[in-house]
Amino acid sequence: MRDAEGSLAETLHGLLAELIAVPSTTPPGDTRAICAAAAAHLEAAGYAVSMPMRTSPIANLVARMGEGTPCVVFNAHIDTVGTGDRAAWRTDPFAATLEQGRIHGLGANNCKGSAAVHLWLAGEVARRGGPAQGSLVFVLAGDEERLGPEGTAFLREEGLIEPDTLVLGSPTGNQLIIEERGILWLEVETAGRAAHGGDPPAGDNAILRMMRLLERLRAELGPRLDARRSGEKVSTMNIGTIHGGENPNVVPDRCIARIDRRLLPEEPVEAAAAEMEAILAGTGEPDGSYAVRRPVGTDGFSAPLDGPFVSALAASIEEHQGRPPEVLNALASSDGRFFARDGIEIVNFGPGDGATSHAANEFVPLAEMVDAALILRSFVERTLGFAG
Repeated sequence: MRDAEGSLAETLHGLLAELIAVPSTTPPGDTRAICAAAAAHLEAAGYAVSMPMRTSPIANLVARMGEGTPCVVFNAHIDTVGTGDRAAWRTDPFAATLEQGRIHGLGANNCKGSAAVHLWLAGEVARRGGPAQGSLVFVLAGDEERLGPEGTAFLREEGLIEPDTLVLGSPTGNQLIIEERGILWLEVETAGRAAHGGDPPAGDNAILRMMRLLERLRAELGPRLDARRSGEKVSTMNIGTIHGGENPNVVPDRCIARIDRRLLPEEPVEAAAAEMEAILAGTGEPDGSYAVRRPVGTDGFSAPLDGPFVSALAASIEEHQGRPPEVLNALASSDGRFFARDGIEIVNFGPGDGATSHAANEFVPLAEMVDAALILRSFVERTLGFAG
């Protein structure tokens, strides 16, 4: 590694170590301390910094430099999943341990590695005089791991970020994700009548009602979804949880199932929910015997590869890597979905491999962090320029 890149690697390792050392696991999703630690760097660089929070302890950080359009927003979530089985970790999950070019630690890959890159980038742009035009915004968001409303969704609702392009720091191996499926979670709750397990006909079994509903949904919706494809993306449904009953000797009077639907970008979430609800209504179960709720529902997005911002990022990747970027198929969802119908360019880009997220010994390659930092510096120069 050249001397300049070696120095950059040391800086990025230090920033990531600082972020990993501050626990921000969900639950409880407390991101106040980690936002405060990052804010110190951004304030020192001259950014206007705020820490919006609607529901404690889920804090967010918004740092801004420049004014007007175009507005380029970098977003990385800084909440993590839990450590899981600590015995499965070879290293301290709250230390950034460098082994064979990989930095291990909880959240290193998803998404504190990108957060560290963004902090360096913020300082680098400030060192070069700030943006020559428009505005540059860095967001560290909470509440992403539980797909919750208190992070990026809250910032959008309050008008605290209004991007022309949103660059999310998802781990993509420094390639591009420009399309993402929408996500709909349905919660179905059935009601019945309790009775002694020795006399089932005296009751009304809520689990059996749930079985009838889910079987109808699977039988009717399954073949429809099999036919809905767009390239590598498929429309899917997963029955994720079913909970009901108390004891084997009691006819259950309540059962809850939670269902995950992933939607092609052209499938509106409202239409998908209405389709599922219509199928359930067709079972003929009595009125009031079940209820349907939507705890999560957001559309998918698709950004044009030849859009001004996506093409600028693609050109920066090609300039640095010597080849055009790959366009990856996303299995998971990002906070970009909250802007899906805003008519902006949304792209996921960052170091690391999404397949290694949420597991013991999570890691991000340090060389990929260095590459990401240099690519994003070039991207900012192409889109906003440097004033200095």
